Amino acid sequence: MKHSGSILIVDDNPDILIAARLLLKQHYQRVKTTDNPFDIAGIINEQRNSDQPIDVILLDMNFSQDSISGKEGFYWLKKIIEQDANIVVLLMTAYSDIQLAVDAIKAGASDFIAKPWQNEQLLGAVAAAFSHAKDKQQVGKLTRQKHGLNQALNTPSFEFLGQSTAMQQVFNTIEKAAKTDANILITGESGTGKELTAHAIHQASMRSEHTFLSLDMGAVAQNLFESELFGHKKGAFTDAKADRIGKFELAQGGSLFLDELGNLPLEHQAKLLAALQNRQVTPIGGSKTIDIDIRLICATNDNLEQAVAEGRFRQDLLYRINTVEIRLPALRERSDDIPLLADYYLNHFAQKYKRNLTITTHDMASLCHYSWPGNVRELAHAIERAVILSEGENLDVSSVVGNITSNVNSTNNPIENNNAYDTFDLDILEQRTVRAALTHYQGNVSHAAKALGLTRGAMYRRLEKYGL
Repeated sequence: MKHSGSILIVDDNPDILIAARLLLKQHYQRVKTTDNPFDIAGIINEQRNSDQPIDVILLDMNFSQDSISGKEGFYWLKKIIEQDANIVVLLMTAYSDIQLAVDAIKAGASDFIAKPWQNEQLLGAVAAAFSHAKDKQQVGKLTRQKHGLNQALNTPSFEFLGQSTAMQQVFNTIEKAAKTDANILITGESGTGKELTAHAIHQASMRSEHTFLSLDMGAVAQNLFESELFGHKKGAFTDAKADRIGKFELAQGGSLFLDELGNLPLEHQAKLLAALQNRQVTPIGGSKTIDIDIRLICATNDNLEQAVAEGRFRQDLLYRINTVEIRLPALRERSDDIPLLADYYLNHFAQKYKRNLTITTHDMASLCHYSWPGNVRELAHAIERAVILSEGENLDVSSVVGNITSNVNSTNNPIENNNAYDTFDLDILEQRTVRAALTHYQGNVSHAAKALGLTRGAMYRRLEKYGL
């Protein structure tokens, strides 16, 4: 059976072209020839456009009469590599010596063939060249896939927006901190945009061309913590059926974002601290340490200083992770941004669901006066639901966000409304919000968690915390 690859033979001797073609045509489906090296670029493009790209080129080194230096061959070799680095080139010459062969390999040729050749020798060299070409194509494919994966991982779902004074301060801090490799701690209520902030830091950093990985610490089972972060070797424990690369190693050269860090048990805090201090990790069941080079970004909605005082969080780990702290304001603290955010999410979801909707002045005022206990995440989910459920050309905001109308009608400032906002205690506000979400979704935890922007694990922790 003939090999399906494509070969191009380039030589100014017609006898060489005929002999090589007759030999190789017996083994390969597509064998093209030319006696003019200036045709090479056109043939490569023509074959690529016909979905039959050239895999291997047999290239003579001397085309000028009485020329034996091989300079022409090196010139055309360079041109071929510049045009398509996946093509494997075999150089041919009747004036061979060891130094010329060494120089050919250094210049990028796969092999060096002396003329006249032995048929078995030529067939072996061409077969090896095709194997090399396949490997190069696979590496190129993996490289493109990795680049695409990195782009996907490094691209957040939404833009990080804000024009209020509070957000301008956040942007200013990000701009200064991102240029360094300092560890950053992002704090703020749930739904304020901590992961978007981490993405913004990564994209503005010197590591932006490398991977951004995120891990929700609240969703990691305690017995899998070390495996998730440090990796494990096959057979290290009962379910370790294959080697696993940990997040620290996967994020090598890039940024690692650890969300909900306040949920990390003390025993795991010590292991994380050791990895950060030593800049090394050891997979479970392994004996070889792996040097790590990552930018660490952490986030929490917990008060870590209070957690330290209560003995729930290590003070030395807190010092290690918050070289720079960025506090994200709640949406009620940056209400000037609500019209900007509402318009952005409306455009985003209107395109997604192929709707053409606008927000009336009255409904925009309703959005601006609502307290948004779930912050930007709640606003995004509300706009998405409204886009889905609205009829006509106007977005029906009141159909998805409970009590907006009643809040607006009762007072223009919900903070002054004792019935709507009678406390500033975040735990009480969070408990009320969780309870309201459960009531709205008739006890469906999954739907309530999604509306609140929480994982199921994080939602169950709050249900246990508040006895709901």
